[in-house]
Amino acid sequence: MLVKGLFPPNPRILRLSAFVFKSDRMPVTVNSFAKINLGLRIGAARPDGFHELRTVYQTIALHDTIHVQVVRGSGIEIRCADSRVPKDGTNTCYKVVELAMATLRSKGRVVIEIEKRLPVQGGLGGASSNAVATLVALERALKKSLSAADKLRIAAEVGSDLPLFLVGGTVLGIGRGEEVCPLPDLPSVQCVVASPEIGVSTPQAFADWDAMMGAGEAGAEFRSSRTGEDTPRSIAYGKLTLPGNSDRMNKFGRSVASWLSGSTSGVPAGGRGRAETPLLDLVRTGIENDFEKVVFPKYPELREVKSLLERAGAIYASLSGSGSAVYGLFRSQEAARKAAARLRKAGTPAQATTTLKRQQYWKKFLVSRF
Repeated sequence: MLVKGLFPPNPRILRLSAFVFKSDRMPVTVNSFAKINLGLRIGAARPDGFHELRTVYQTIALHDTIHVQVVRGSGIEIRCADSRVPKDGTNTCYKVVELAMATLRSKGRVVIEIEKRLPVQGGLGGASSNAVATLVALERALKKSLSAADKLRIAAEVGSDLPLFLVGGTVLGIGRGEEVCPLPDLPSVQCVVASPEIGVSTPQAFADWDAMMGAGEAGAEFRSSRTGEDTPRSIAYGKLTLPGNSDRMNKFGRSVASWLSGSTSGVPAGGRGRAETPLLDLVRTGIENDFEKVVFPKYPELREVKSLLERAGAIYASLSGSGSAVYGLFRSQEAARKAAARLRKAGTPAQATTTLKRQQYWKKFLVSRF
């Protein structure tokens, strides 16, 4: 996994890690930001049971708030008013604290309070972001620091989406999503996030993908470039390492490489240049989220939300992760606000927000409130 370049170089931000609190019992409060996926390719099933993925993560300004306090005693306590958030050892925050306390050889009772605003099972990385926010807050509460390598190890061990939140901004994710590389810091883009009250299970979405692949229903999308023939319908689970499947993953990589080199074709309407809309240039390469192929047929209302965003003027709209959140990118704040209002009028919870550059992410994330 990449370690170099993971953390912001700004000395002011880095000095925050040495901040000493006036009281050992004072809670540390940090923001826990969401992410969206700018394209997502699902590849072959791996021997460890995960799938190869290619995606571009983008952090956005919507967030939960996390309070962490270390008091006398032992154990881990999680408090949250949202009944859907687990309070036991299955919670990602619990897992992170358990590993971090052991690594730091620290003692005490860790109390975590989660102010939940992000949807549960929404595809916005809420649980993963909560865990990383908890990890950062715990370091400050203990007045101890983990090494970058230990942070990455703990994050990757707990979940595939966690490492991206140790980077922030625009991030390339490969492997099962946990191998991350910071991409160029980009200007902010207006965004609308629609959060239908539907819980989509990521494991089930992957299972549905495997079933679709096994049945050969992916059709021409999975043609082999070597043979020019359709993928056989008799493919068994776990044997998806076919040329066509690899070609799809490579195509995603080529799209990102082309975007980074500035060689994407097309100019935004109105004559605006690449410097103003690099994120829109990326989505203009045609990147898509593979989960839409299995989630939309199961939840047609999510497809309709995407259509609503497009009709409301979104330059690009997509499912985030496995859903259920659907987002749209807009050219102006006013257009985003109008689109969010239009969705809410149609009965779908929606918020206008903005993407966060890496430096913005860390500034808003690490400047704690007491």
